[in-house]
Parts: sequence; C-alpha cells; structure tokens
Amino acid sequence: MTLVDQLEALLFVSEAPAKLNDLARVLNLAEGQIEQGLEILGHRIDGAGAIKLVKIAGGYQLATKSEFSELVGSYMKPQKQRLSRSIMEVLAIVAYKQPITNGEIEVIRGVQSDYGVRVLQERNLICEVGRKQTPGRPILFGTTQQFLHQFNLDGLTQLPQLEVDALPVLSADNGQEELMSTEEATA
Repeated sequence: MTLVDQLEALLFVSEAPAKLNDLARVLNLAEGQIEQGLEILGHRIDGAGAIKLVKIAGGYQLATKSEFSELVGSYMKPQKQRLSRSIMEVLAIVAYKQPITNGEIEVIRGVQSDYGVRVLQERNLICEVGRKQTPGRPILFGTTQQFLHQFNLDGLTQLPQLEVDALPVLSADNGQEELMSTEEATA
C-alpha cells in the first residue's frame, strides 16, 4: 500500500476537502511528503477517467471532471437552491467586508438585512466569527468553508476584484457610511 494509494482512499471517503495537516497527522508524515504524494496522485488520475484532484476551500478533494457534469447532474437530480439577488448582495458584502455586523450590512445596503443574514446562516455560507468591541457588542459575521466550497474558491484571495469607482466604507467613529475611492480603500 503506497502513500498515493492511501491518499486516494482518504480523499475518496472524505465528505469535505481534506486539509494537508489532517492528512499528514493521519498518515504520520510531514506535510511536504503529503504534498508530493498529492502531486503524484493528481498526475496519475488526471490522464484517464472521470475524476480529478482539486484544491478547494483550503483542502484537497476528488471531483468529477467538468465534461461529466451534465451526466452526473441528471443522475443525482440535485435540487437547485438558488439565492435571490438580495441574499447574494448580503453575501457579497459579507465576503468583501468581513468581519462585519448586521448593522453595517444594513448601512451599506440601505435596507434591513436580517432575513438575508438568517438565510445565509441556515445555508452555512456565513457564520458568527466574534463580537465587535463596541457598545451592545454586535455579532460579527464572516464566510464559511462551505462558502469557499460552493463557489469553488481555495481562499478569499480568489474573490474577483471589485469593479466600482466608490466603495462604501464605514467610519470607525460613528458607524456612518462614507464614500471612498477605490485607490483610497486599497491604500
């Protein structure tokens, strides 16, 4: 039983992307050895068959190649769980501005966002990441591993760059919205 075979077996039964450090711990090997084994496994399964090795949500997972998506979709008959435009708007704000409070989301959107936050929490796309050190200690929200997995991202650095002239920025003093140019926001 080779390292590559062991990795393939672990990834096959893993429900979520397997983290490098978890694989190293289970196999009692260094992370560098695991990375080498994953590289060999990726080359071995990449050439033939319907499976590929992907790095997603900070871990590794076996996935069906995209050319089989229609076939697999018709077999699995997944229920589409579409997110409405308003809920996607809340999710985008959390993804780009995290950690962020519900009140800050509402300032940016200009409308109440409780429902959107609740739906995103129920779908495990956002979660509580702490409390803001201000009066009332409001809950801070951030995205989850499920968010990265569902949107096929390895990390938040893979989010597309915003293509807007002005980003709403919350003032630290009074929670009021100020408009700041993209250059000022990234400086």
